Amino acid sequence: MGFHIIVCAKQVPDTNEIKIDPVKKTLIRDGVPSILNNDDANALEEALKIKDRYPDTRVTVVTMGPPQAKDMLVECLAMGADDAVLASDRALGGSDTWATSNALAAVIEKIGGYDLIFAGRQAIDGDTAQVGPQIAEKLSIPQVTYVSEFQLAEDRKSVTVKRMLEDGYEWIRVETPCLLTAIKELNEPRYMMIGGVFDAMRKDIPVWGVEDLGLDPDREVGLEASPTNVFRSFTPAPKGKGVVLSGDSCADVAEKLIEGLKAKHVI
Repeated sequence: MGFHIIVCAKQVPDTNEIKIDPVKKTLIRDGVPSILNNDDANALEEALKIKDRYPDTRVTVVTMGPPQAKDMLVECLAMGADDAVLASDRALGGSDTWATSNALAAVIEKIGGYDLIFAGRQAIDGDTAQVGPQIAEKLSIPQVTYVSEFQLAEDRKSVTVKRMLEDGYEWIRVETPCLLTAIKELNEPRYMMIGGVFDAMRKDIPVWGVEDLGLDPDREVGLEASPTNVFRSFTPAPKGKGVVLSGDSCADVAEKLIEGLKAKHVI
């Protein structure tokens, strides 16, 4: 019957080129190149590794975004994915994580027949790490976040993953279907294949709007349906220059440090 993996990906602005409008305090996206989100690349790679091991595996990449997000999906197909779906509609514009997860969950339900869902831990343009878990909740399937190691059972009925924590890690076994969010330690994403690029350019990528997905544009997706409001985005003020202390001995340096801390009324 095969094994079907769905990968949730996002096209994001290259953070090395990002700038912030000093007046509006919002991200300036015009002229900024877009890339496949880093953690999503790790999610896709893990799905492709399963496909390498089990040739009957089918990998479908889904995303929500503007029409140009198709370019990112073509890149995913060129890396080895089998199919891709784009959710794109003006009514989806301004969606926060809750509304975005509504749209992506609807896409996944429309596709159906999945055994495993991979997503990146978070997107570099938002850093919320909320969409993946919210999708799992709306699909009523188990989830494990911050996955750094992955093992698929031989019968493909369960997975065992290593989940990273702030002060350690934990091993978790979960039955499929389930949703996992990947971090960069999970693997090293592969490059696009030359032959894959040509095949991907000829691949038909369906575009689904809110009507195709059966979504209410006033209550489920879009800016008006999003409960989150961004007050402002800003670049943190640069820190002052550090002070380097030197001396003939550790005692001399320690004495200078104490004098400096006293001068600043720290001690």
